[in-house]
Amino acid sequence: MSTLTRRSLLKSATGIAGLGLGASVIGTPLIAQTRSLKIGSYGGYFEDSFKTHIYPAFTEATGIAVESVTQPNSSDWLITMQQATAAGSVPADISLYARDTMIKASRIGGLIAPLDLTKMPATSNLDEYFVFQGAEGPLGVGAMSWFTSMVINPDEVEPPASWAEFWDTDKFEASLGIAQRFNAQFLDITAATFFDGEETFKTKEGILAIIDKVAELKPNVALWWSAESQMEQAMKNGDVIGGQYYLDVSNLMAADGFPIKPIFPKEGNPQDYGSWCLSSLSEKGDEAAEFMNFTSDPAIQALMSRMIGTAPLVDKSKTDLTDDEFAFVSGTPAIKPAYEAYLDNETFIQENWNKMLAGGA
Repeated sequence: MSTLTRRSLLKSATGIAGLGLGASVIGTPLIAQTRSLKIGSYGGYFEDSFKTHIYPAFTEATGIAVESVTQPNSSDWLITMQQATAAGSVPADISLYARDTMIKASRIGGLIAPLDLTKMPATSNLDEYFVFQGAEGPLGVGAMSWFTSMVINPDEVEPPASWAEFWDTDKFEASLGIAQRFNAQFLDITAATFFDGEETFKTKEGILAIIDKVAELKPNVALWWSAESQMEQAMKNGDVIGGQYYLDVSNLMAADGFPIKPIFPKEGNPQDYGSWCLSSLSEKGDEAAEFMNFTSDPAIQALMSRMIGTAPLVDKSKTDLTDDEFAFVSGTPAIKPAYEAYLDNETFIQENWNKMLAGGA
């Protein structure tokens, strides 16, 4: 592969082998009905994988037909859904939202319908963090997740036990690749390593302290990457020997013979996730509950890991994923990004981050 992306990973997915689907969601299909559900998900191979592997299994289990709706990133789709709701239309019954988008939607109000978890017993398999609670009650059920990881060139350096080792100039001077965007989670990594994690983001003084700590790393950064292809090429060329990159792509590159190894240090790696949310105008609440219950089953979480390359939101012990399959998409511990702080103080954080990048090393 000349260019590896998460979409390349999805395209390379192979058939299901030995999948034991849970009895709670897979059984004798219901009598054919005219029930249906419009489900939004990110386009390309991601959506294609759902259409090939997830939706047919759901229809077979429940008799509910699925119409796949292509949605862009969460923020743009939220604007579309906001305009549609104001016009009284429903482009999708279920949308896939990142946590920060759910927070925005809950603050706007009237866009997402509260969920009845008693109709979704399989959601008990999820950590409570992945069932988003708004003022009205549960508003989102976790669908899948993905990690940004510490990566190194194993031919050049020993695996660090902590992110703090990246600040060691004797080991990493002018040799790291770090994401350039202010909200690309390196601030979260720094907060988890040297401060009190998400708690530190609650004050502007805490935010500035985190940014100042990142500034101390600048002599060790050879590349502030804005496109994943930049970091990919830098690792391949040996221009950097470590940094921050996507776990799934890193593992794919390693499998293809490139010198890159993802690491879960003692502080962990940042974990993002997407959630299923029901449109406030949808009349398909029962069907939506069945789908959210379906995807919360450990067997379906494992299916998505194998076929879509996403990390499961249930404990590995509840799935039949092998150690290698789990390590390809997930790991522990996880760093939870400070989503609300980025929303509440976006301008402040971005301005001070850009000032730090523009300043001297």
